[in-house]
This record gives sequence, C-alpha cells and structure tokens, in this order.
Amino acid sequence: MWSKASIDAFLAEPAIAVVGVSRSGKGFGNVAARELRRKGYRIYPINPRADLVDGERCYRSLTELPEPAGAVLVVVPPEQALGVVREAARAGIRRVWLQQGAESPVVILACTELGLDAVAGECILMFAKPTGLHKVHRWVSQLVGKLPA
Repeated sequence: MWSKASIDAFLAEPAIAVVGVSRSGKGFGNVAARELRRKGYRIYPINPRADLVDGERCYRSLTELPEPAGAVLVVVPPEQALGVVREAARAGIRRVWLQQGAESPVVILACTELGLDAVAGECILMFAKPTGLHKVHRWVSQLVGKLPA
C-alpha cells in the first residue's frame, strides 16, 4: 500500500511526463495521457522512437522536456522502468507513479535509494478524478478497505 500523501503529491503536480506511450496510440500509456490531459494536466509523452503521438509532440527522454516535470507516470515493463526511474532522478523529477505492471522489487528499491516519492501497483486513473469504470473500481476498493491510507 502506498500513502495517500504520496498519491496526493503526485496528483498535485501540473506537469506529468508519461513514459510508455506507443506510436499506435492504443497502449495504456496513451489512454492515461489522453485522460490526464482531459483532466487539466500538462502531459509530456515520452517515446524514444516517436516524434508525434496522438497528434502531440513526443519527447525522446525526460531530459528533453521544455519545462521541468514534477512527476512521471511509468507505463513500461520493470526491465525498462529501472532505467526510467534513474533518468527521472537525473532529470530532477522526484515523484514517480509505477503503473500496474511497471513495478518490481528492484524498481521500488531503486526509487527508495534515489530518494524518489513513488506510488507503485495502482492505476492512476482510479485516483486522478476518476470517471466511469475507474470511479466504480475506486468505490469498490474503498468499500473493501483497499485504498491507501
């Protein structure tokens, strides 16, 4: 379980980089980026092999961003996530959300060792002003006591 304070601090950041958007536009990273943009966040998609994703400029790395992002949503496998959290620390990004499937004990340990405030294994769309299915999922999780305190 992750602390509510870590979740709230992440969601309070106005600019969020999203690592793991696909060129096809069909991956969860793309869905999350679109949804977070609709909710008022400045989103910076990251894909080292794309110039545009969903009609938006895409950046090749966290160090290319036009402004400091306070947070990064990581939507890649754990083997890639380890490099992402290291790059985030080098870029001065202190808040990391390891979307379900991006986390592993090694990646979580790296976040701790690098002094990053991390949330792992939770769906960001269940916490960022949830709507639709994510709102129902949040309600059920709250009902059964599975939301971070």
